[in-house]
Amino acid sequence: MNETLYFAPTDQLPAFSIAQKDLALMGKHNLLNAMAVGLAARAMGVNNEALYEALHHFVNVPHRIEPVGIVDGVLYINDSKATNIQSTYYALEAQTRPVILVLGGTDKGNDYSEIEELVRSRCKALIFMGVDNNKLHAFFDNKITDIRDARSIDEMLHHARTLSQTGDVVLLSPACASFDLFKNYEDRGDQFRSKVQALISSTEKKA
Repeated sequence: MNETLYFAPTDQLPAFSIAQKDLALMGKHNLLNAMAVGLAARAMGVNNEALYEALHHFVNVPHRIEPVGIVDGVLYINDSKATNIQSTYYALEAQTRPVILVLGGTDKGNDYSEIEELVRSRCKALIFMGVDNNKLHAFFDNKITDIRDARSIDEMLHHARTLSQTGDVVLLSPACASFDLFKNYEDRGDQFRSKVQALISSTEKKA
């Protein structure tokens, strides 16, 4: 990604630019957010150095396209807050590497055709993590070759490690509520983060 976010000079401030790859948050929707923040900051006279630091180092709230670690060259992203199809769409759209997508939970009447094109173009495999995955299988079984089922974070991560290779992304963006296997989406995301970080510690000890 070589595109640059550019702001023209004002009476008080010189021009400002930042490469999209240097923005702290990924995705087109967050690019729009960065543009809005930049315009507001410059209108308030915030200098370019401070604006760069804010856009480059901003820390997102948990469970929203939250990178939680890299294991064997694979990036794990916690987007457990994605309990509807639109949120999963934006999370998938933000990815630039091959994705192992984790879907599933308590379906809220999702129309999976809304993410079909993105799944076909960006996902190398799917993992369905839920008690009842029939609706997901009915829609995706003839569209993605590699599909696995899981009933826990541990089982899901086992499949993810089997399916992934260096340079891939494991994206937990379920498009469903969490109440079939977890207390809430925070519990689902916290367990995911904790297990990934335990994997990182384990692999570091073996190195």
